[in-house]
This record gives sequence, structure tokens and C-alpha cells, in this order.
Amino acid sequence: MDIKEIQSLIKFVAKSGASEVKLEMEDVKITIRTGSHQSSTPETTIVQQIPMAAAPAAPVPAAPQETAPAPAAPTEAPAEDDSKYITIKSPIIGTFYRKPSPDKPAFVEVGADIKQGDVLCVIEAMKLFNDIESEVSGKIVKILVDDSSPVEFDQPLFLVDPS
Repeated sequence: MDIKEIQSLIKFVAKSGASEVKLEMEDVKITIRTGSHQSSTPETTIVQQIPMAAAPAAPVPAAPQETAPAPAAPTEAPAEDDSKYITIKSPIIGTFYRKPSPDKPAFVEVGADIKQGDVLCVIEAMKLFNDIESEVSGKIVKILVDDSSPVEFDQPLFLVDPS
């Protein structure tokens, strides 16, 4: 089984919503776990497997992850504003990187206009670097994860204003 076939399998499992797939062949055993059963929604992202030529520098110790503030009261204005944004979530478990390599600029910054299909970040999982593409067009309002931080399946990564 070559890398393209493995990448296609990972992509298929991510899109299918299956929680786990095991494949055993003569000399290869592959298990793909997504964490939980999820159906496709407009907020999910596409996973495209592309191995990178150069790996990023060794990850720095993870800083505390930022999360969207929980609404304290229904009349609080910031909580209402967040409801109009689309949340782009991690389709896999891995390490979040904002740059394609350490010497390159970040894929997106807060305030950047994005289109459907634009690469927003990469997530490294099992030495494979997965481009995370946007399924929506809009403007990046907030980046919810620090560079080189571990991310979980379905963890919010970006807030996008679709207007």
C-alpha cells in the first residue's frame, strides 16, 4: 500500500463520519480513529493529505490553549456576536501549525479574507502534514489555537465571519 492510498483512506474516513476503521493486509496494519461519530456540517473542514519536504522545527512546549469564552448571560453582547461566526474545527488529532515551514509566513492572520479551498493551517498527525482547507469564504475573526499546540478532533481552530 503506497502513501497515496493511505492518504485517500484517511480522507475517506474523515468525510464518512466513521469513528474507527481498521485495515490489515499482508505486512501493513492501519487503524484510523476520529474520536467520535460526526456527521458532515458546513462547519467541518476538508482534510487533504500532503507530506511536506521539510518538517517544522521541534515543537515548543505547548502554551495554554485559548477557547471561545462561554456566555455568562444571554444579554452579553460578545456572546451574541460570536453566534454569527462560523467555527472551523479540527478534523483530526495532531499538532497545529500556522505556517507551512518555520521560515515561511503564516497561512492566515486575523482580518485576512479567505475563500473556499484556501489552506488555513496544517495539522501533523503521525508524521503526515495535513492541509486544512476552508469550506467557507469570509474573514478570519479569531485564531483559537496557538502555533505548535496539540489539537483534538472537533476542536475549534478559527472563527470566520461569512458576511
